[in-house]
Amino acid sequence: MADLILTTFDWVPEMPRGYVRDLRVRWALEEARLPYRVDSVPFRDRDTGHYSHQPFGQVPWLTDGDISIFESGAILLYLGERSDALIPTDAQERREVITWLFAALNSVEMASLPWSLFFFSGDTADTPGRKCLDGFLASRLQHLESVLTGREWLAGTFSVADILMADVLRLVHRFEGLAAYPVCRRYVERATSRPAFVKAHADQLAHFAAAD
Repeated sequence: MADLILTTFDWVPEMPRGYVRDLRVRWALEEARLPYRVDSVPFRDRDTGHYSHQPFGQVPWLTDGDISIFESGAILLYLGERSDALIPTDAQERREVITWLFAALNSVEMASLPWSLFFFSGDTADTPGRKCLDGFLASRLQHLESVLTGREWLAGTFSVADILMADVLRLVHRFEGLAAYPVCRRYVERATSRPAFVKAHADQLAHFAAAD
């Protein structure tokens, strides 16, 4: 069986390093101990080959023989089908993991990403738009704080849902957005202390640093 191929950029600026979404896939592959290799495409010059795999010109995508999959959530779901270290085989547990996988994307990241872009841009002005985003994110984090109280992981055992949710929350935590949410903060710390995350994060940083 051929190794899976994870494709990411050959280089990115300093600011997004450690947060590019190939990290989610690296983390899952390390957790499942699936053999893979990393390929890269130019950050600055995106050609038709790139767009044939990722129609929005982003990364990552995963190649498995003749199969090419883009979008980190779809890739995690695909990998979960190959390893019960990522999605359990029990039908009810599986449904719960998939539910939380989509919740991380559709309920939490849709609030966290616009909020985080203010900090990436350096624009932290107290504008009506910023207040709206603050409130939107706060509403999501308040509910998640309640959900995570008394839970180690979202669906009983560690899964792709935790990889995705923890990575979404890491970006908020980067800009002190979890200061008022200690349960969420401890959840992120617990997830990112896992050896698979530590290796995936270090590998991503090394990959981009090698192109400097």
